[in-house]
Amino acid sequence: MAQQSSIEWTESTWNPVTGCSKISPGCKNCYAERMVMRLQAMGSSRYRNGFKVTLQEDIVELPLEWKQPRVIFVNSMSDLLHKDVPCDFIVKVFDTMKRAHWHTFQILTKRPDRLVQISPYLPWSENVWMGVSIESQKYTNRIHDLVKVPAAVRFLSIEPLLGPISRLPLRGIDWVIVGGESGPGARPMERDWVTQIKRRCREMNVPFFFKQWGGVRKKAAGRELSGRTFDEMPRAQLRQKNAPLPLENILSFPAGGIKQTHASRASLSGFQLVGNPEP
Repeated sequence: MAQQSSIEWTESTWNPVTGCSKISPGCKNCYAERMVMRLQAMGSSRYRNGFKVTLQEDIVELPLEWKQPRVIFVNSMSDLLHKDVPCDFIVKVFDTMKRAHWHTFQILTKRPDRLVQISPYLPWSENVWMGVSIESQKYTNRIHDLVKVPAAVRFLSIEPLLGPISRLPLRGIDWVIVGGESGPGARPMERDWVTQIKRRCREMNVPFFFKQWGGVRKKAAGRELSGRTFDEMPRAQLRQKNAPLPLENILSFPAGGIKQTHASRASLSGFQLVGNPEP
């Protein structure tokens, strides 16, 4: 459940939740689903439920046991903001990240609408990076939700990139990762799509990380773009945060959503970026 990672932009993974469900075209050939099915067939007790969302309660505090600082991808095998993950469990995960202040945590979601709902209840800390996954122009609206939360680093994982994206909205964004799909059935990525995003990052002064070309033989395809690799990393930003709303206010609502109260609306409107302009 926690291991060194071969993902180029992180160091380790931590999976307090496993399993997910598909919500957009980028999910079609999900690597996590393939891996889970393989692990279930091998008899792994962690994956006894297959790809059904499962809370791994016993490892929620695992990063506290790792004394050497590391960069940790949270839920490489799931989406922490999935509707079937209870709100109080998400708060527990954020609390662990805040307590494990010597690590850096990276979270990715395709469900930023729920992120915005629950954000006022979360104990945001400077070591938490929050990102959204985007696969095409159609899903750039996820960025507009991401910039509403006070993460020290807000980032985009544009992988798998399935089509051209023009005028990628990058105000309030600190980092962009781009990569092609890999594995069985991998859909092709055009060079022009990648260079268009790289140019946009240069225009907006946003670090650009090129992960891979992908394909069925991704190692052979490599990671070079225009004769070199791009491994740029972000700098954390100082962003204003409100104290999290009381947890008891959230426990009365279902896992899939939170009633938007006057207090939560006020908290969301109070988020402010210091140092870079917001949209």
